[in-house]
Amino acid sequence: MRIAILGAGAWGSALAVRLGVHAEVALWARSAEQAAEMAASRTNARYLPGIELPAALRLTADLAEAVSGTDYLVAAVPTAGLRGLGHGLREQDCRVPLIWLCKGFEADSMKLPHVVLSEVGLGHDKVGVLSGPSFALEVAQGQPVALTLAAEDEAFARRAAQDLHDPAMRIYSSADVVGVEIGGALKNVIAIAAGVCDGLGFGYNARAALITRGLAEMTRLGLKLGGRAETFMGLSGLGDLILTCTGDLSRNRQVGLRLAQGMGLEAILRELGHVAEGVTTAREACRLARELGVEMPIADAVRRLLVQELTPKEAVAFLLNRDQKAEGL
Repeated sequence: MRIAILGAGAWGSALAVRLGVHAEVALWARSAEQAAEMAASRTNARYLPGIELPAALRLTADLAEAVSGTDYLVAAVPTAGLRGLGHGLREQDCRVPLIWLCKGFEADSMKLPHVVLSEVGLGHDKVGVLSGPSFALEVAQGQPVALTLAAEDEAFARRAAQDLHDPAMRIYSSADVVGVEIGGALKNVIAIAAGVCDGLGFGYNARAALITRGLAEMTRLGLKLGGRAETFMGLSGLGDLILTCTGDLSRNRQVGLRLAQGMGLEAILRELGHVAEGVTTAREACRLARELGVEMPIADAVRRLLVQELTPKEAVAFLLNRDQKAEGL
């Protein structure tokens, strides 16, 4: 089996390492300089330091070369780069089954990845999203991980899940593309809030409450968009939410921790050196929620914090002083 992974960031490189155990893998980098450096050093020093790339892994900055003769394409670019990559694939007239890894809404359009790909002409029946609780470093190290692969064509989801799994990477199939995408997007926003909570020293009780009410917000918006309730209680919902809100490898949680310390957003993102999808997603999710009449107070507090309408302590006060109500979705 031949697989092209399009995007040489942390997650794309980690998946290339894992899938390279049982498949012929090409890893495409947008930058020719990055591809050459990785090929020479057999590492991805910027995004995945300390992990050796398999000797058989083929690195290239030529998209046509990467996708030629492949059985699967895996889009591992950030959400912001997905539309551009989609146009590039259309220029190659590439109809190979496509799996995407990005989590979030497209900036300014409020569109989920499957909508973006459909708009650029890649919405054929052999496409799906792979998501779930997964830090790239642990995946690259061969640590056990469980993920969800969702596609509208359930038979394709099952077949792709079987083709891409390995002994340390169990992949479940689903037909709920929207639910899996919403879970992957909104958990990043809640993780920023969790980082703020931890950074202010509010303890485990507060974090547990935040995660639980964050799950309720995630589910409300997901159901409104057509997702299934059970998806939000699964790997790509609650599982990914717990990991991202509690794990120190979470970039979005790190954003929240630094905001609580008084750092500005631009300085935080420069220091991290990686994309933190929750920053863009907070704005787009709140815009969408307003349009749909969905209440998302945690996401809105994060949005206001990111644009400096609130300080971290004011954001907490905003949430704690809301009108009392019965628990529920």
